[in-house]
Amino acid sequence: MTDRDTTGSQLRWLWLAVLVIALDLGTKALASAMLTYANPVPVMPLFNLTLLHNTGAAFSLLADAAGWQRWFFVALAAVVSVLLVIWMRSLKAHETWTAVAIALILGGALGNVYDRVVHGYVVDFLHFYWQDYHFPAFNLADTAITLGAGMMILDMFRKPAEPSGRSSDSR
Repeated sequence: MTDRDTTGSQLRWLWLAVLVIALDLGTKALASAMLTYANPVPVMPLFNLTLLHNTGAAFSLLADAAGWQRWFFVALAAVVSVLLVIWMRSLKAHETWTAVAIALILGGALGNVYDRVVHGYVVDFLHFYWQDYHFPAFNLADTAITLGAGMMILDMFRKPAEPSGRSSDSR
C-alpha cells in the first residue's frame, strides 16, 4: 500500500464544506431579504425565524467590544481553517468519520467568516425558545459546527479500529 492510499484521500470530503457554505450563505441571504430585523416570525411552537446580527462570537461573546473582535475572529477562523485542512489531509483512508466532522466545522467556520468580512457581523435567524427562555439565535453554519464538534466528541468514545492483520483473539 502506498502513502497515497493511506493519507490525503480524505480531502475528497471538502465538497461537504462547500455545500455547508452554499446552504449557509443562501439561507442567510433569504433571511436577510425576507425578514425584518429583530421581528420574530412564528413558524411553530417553540420556534421563530428572527433576523439578528451578531458582531461577537458564539452566544454574542464580545459583541459589545469596540470593533477589534471582527478581525480577530476572521484571523482566528482563517488559522483554524488552514489547520483543519492540514489535519484532514493527514487522515488515513479509514478515518472518514473524522473527515466528515472536520468538513462540517470547516464549512461552518468559513460561512461565518464570509459574513464577518462582508457585513461586519454574522447573520443569525433560527430562534428557539421555551416559555420565557430564548436560546440565542443561530444559523446553518453554527449548526454544522455543532454537528461536527459533536461527531468529534462521539468519536472519542468509539472503539478504536484494530490494526490490519491482527485478530481480536491474538494474545
